[in-house]
Amino acid sequence: MKDLLNKITKNFLINEGKAPPFQVWIQSLQDNLNSLRPKTVTDKRRIDLMKHQLTELRRITRRMDEQIKKLEEEVNFLQENKNE
Repeated sequence: MKDLLNKITKNFLINEGKAPPFQVWIQSLQDNLNSLRPKTVTDKRRIDLMKHQLTELRRITRRMDEQIKKLEEEVNFLQENKNE
């Protein structure tokens, strides 16, 4: 039991400084925007614009993640070929 507690504590401390993925931040922003209740038409338009920008940001980050994965696979492939 003590070993398990030590392992959990160690994992917590090691991962403490890591930032959450962009998707978490975007989802949090979207939730906050959805909770806003605009009182004027101008505020509603601003919120709608922000929601649209978040949607575009989500698309861009998804494409970037796909591109990063593809490049990582290529690097791994090249490293394997270099070692052979």
